[in-house]
Amino acid sequence: MFRWLRRLRALPSIPDAAWQGTLARYPFLNDLSDAERDSLRTLTAGFLSKKEFHGAHGFAITDEVVLAIAAQAVLPLLHLEGGLTWYDDFVGVVVHPSEVVAQRTTTDMAGVVHEYEEVVAGEAMDRGPVMLSWQDVLASSITSDTGYNVVIHEFAHKIDMRSGVADGCPPLPAGFAGTANAREARSAWLGALQSAYEVFREQTIVAERFGGAPPWLDAYGAESISEFFAVACEAYFVNRVRFAEEFPTLLALFDEFFLAGQADRA
Repeated sequence: MFRWLRRLRALPSIPDAAWQGTLARYPFLNDLSDAERDSLRTLTAGFLSKKEFHGAHGFAITDEVVLAIAAQAVLPLLHLEGGLTWYDDFVGVVVHPSEVVAQRTTTDMAGVVHEYEEVVAGEAMDRGPVMLSWQDVLASSITSDTGYNVVIHEFAHKIDMRSGVADGCPPLPAGFAGTANAREARSAWLGALQSAYEVFREQTIVAERFGGAPPWLDAYGAESISEFFAVACEAYFVNRVRFAEEFPTLLALFDEFFLAGQADRA
């Protein structure tokens, strides 16, 4: 892998055949405009020049692996002010062949410690590496209809964590959505997100407990507002049309944030 990174740094751009192969495998990337694909390619090369990929359990890191992950990871940054600086709190990306069983510990309100296992397709650690299942990264090539994308999910958590805690509200720019200060901006963001989250959580509960129609988004988003933000980001970037139908208020909110720099890059 380190040889691959050194070779990439020595080139003026990502090899065209490898890049075109990545776009073909993940159609939502190929749906971008010509100018956006050029910007995505530049961001992808920049990401690869700064990050280190490691394969777990003997998993081989190849050109296909690093390009697939990097291109999807930087998609949320395409028009976001600050670009790759949103990801400057970590270096490592750990890739497993498939899902991982993670050991969890939690303490309830009575102070009792509970230990349990959770099967995960990815995990973003605060100021630490990002872990991904290659099996699920590959699945993102055919799951746009359901709004599923593990890479965008985990890197949305990284964006969220830039505010100091994963609470569904990333750091917002001055004057966001016409607000006068950071406190108003945060209140406006969380107000819109919380409202959508509560409706989604109710739909999920009704579906799971009473046989109601399941919501479109992954039910994992009902776990917390931070997970809802990450799940919503997945769908926003890979299936904007359906996301607009399901969450018109969030579409406007996310556009205000993620597309803030679009005019400057046009």
